[in-house]
Amino acid sequence: MYRAAVITLSDKGAAGLRADMSGPAAARMLEETEEYMIEETLLIPDEPERLKRELVRLSDEAGVDLILTSGGTGFSPRDWTPEATMDVADRNAPGISEYMRARSCEITPKGMLSRGVSVIRGKTLIINLPGSPKAVRENLGFILPALSHGLEILTGRGGECGREG
Repeated sequence: MYRAAVITLSDKGAAGLRADMSGPAAARMLEETEEYMIEETLLIPDEPERLKRELVRLSDEAGVDLILTSGGTGFSPRDWTPEATMDVADRNAPGISEYMRARSCEITPKGMLSRGVSVIRGKTLIINLPGSPKAVRENLGFILPALSHGLEILTGRGGECGREG
């Protein structure tokens, strides 16, 4: 099993003004695959410095294999999740987010407005998901079939294999 963490970024959720269901939706989807064990879930305000601290802690200290963030990927003045994520990255993994955006655009042209990124820090894959539960379910659903293979290679639990065909 891969160890995962989910961070939900929501000012109103963190202040207790509304229930934010996007992070719980992501955690449920991971658990349902039976390939992931949720080590930690967090609900924090849209504060880049706080997010960076949590990403570093979960990657470097807790040693989780996968971190999913939800929220803070749009055009709002408080949406800084991609920038905070890039600030802690060792390497970029753009194909994941590019694929999510492309598939989202098949559902709605608004999919192009997501600024989420996917990166690697050490042996941890960090993926930014949108902030709505519906968009989380769609986007995570797009990438789940390939995620375990990427994590297998990243964490050294399996060998790299070429494309079929």
